[in-house]
Amino acid sequence: MAKFLRGLIAAGFGGQGVLLLGQIVAHAAMKEGRYVTWIPSYGPEMRGGTANCSVAISDEEIGSPVVPHPDCLVIMNQPSLAKFEPDLKPGGILLYNSDLVTYPEPRADIKAIAVPCNSIALELGNEKVANVVTLGALAAATDLVSVEGCKETLAELMGKKKAALVEINMTAFDRGVEVARKALGR
Repeated sequence: MAKFLRGLIAAGFGGQGVLLLGQIVAHAAMKEGRYVTWIPSYGPEMRGGTANCSVAISDEEIGSPVVPHPDCLVIMNQPSLAKFEPDLKPGGILLYNSDLVTYPEPRADIKAIAVPCNSIALELGNEKVANVVTLGALAAATDLVSVEGCKETLAELMGKKKAALVEINMTAFDRGVEVARKALGR
């Protein structure tokens, strides 16, 4: 049995960058020498429809890419909370976009972290980096990938196509790290 086997589900509306968030985690995990699967799922109307992805990370080959009971959830909208929160493993971590999601009664057996993704992104001047704020929080709050490895991967993936956006993405990532560390008392 694998010593390290973790599952992530990231979910929200199409256009919120949840698939990219999952890809960055998958690439960072691969760079750290782990086995990875990444499976996207989205409705026919990508922007505005529902979108989610599953990422499985292990130190051994992965037998099934399905993540029925994730260790971590990234929730960017209210419908995704209703759909995926019941499947989160006890002891798991749920990061949610507190600008669009209300979660007044978190489960007692998980750690829920409110991340004001949209507010931070707007403060930085580009609402499209809300997913990167959450990515930073995810890296800081979990052992899926290291903060440094995730940040390097983000720079590599964003740098090729969108070099002008690297700086704002790095700032957004760092702000997410701060939110998670504060929430966890680190």
